[in-house]
Amino acid sequence: MEVKIPKEIREYREAIFFGLTGRQLVCSLLALGAAVGLYFLLSPAAGDAEIGWICILGAAPFALCGFFRYHGMTAEQFAWAWIKSELLSPRRLVFRSNSVYYELLFSSGRDRKRAKTGGKEGRR
Repeated sequence: MEVKIPKEIREYREAIFFGLTGRQLVCSLLALGAAVGLYFLLSPAAGDAEIGWICILGAAPFALCGFFRYHGMTAEQFAWAWIKSELLSPRRLVFRSNSVYYELLFSSGRDRKRAKTGGKEGRR
């Protein structure tokens, strides 16, 4: 007997702080740290409006990693799957059969040639 578990229960994540999961909380803190660090790093060199946009752009990747889910994969799992499929795997798959039965059955070249021609080359 197969037991069906509702999707809502399978995808349950425990909220730790303000409704955020542990992963979301850590990534949000990293985003906050990146924004504050960029602000103090760039405050002597640029104006407030430019620094605000730079802080948003610097914090966005960290915040995105905490909330990103695609087909049940987190951002790191998705990035690794993409790297494996696009960069590490071959583009063209070549099929090469290695039939042990065929090799044992037609072990000599003469038998192999006879098999290809249908056994007609030896008859007169």
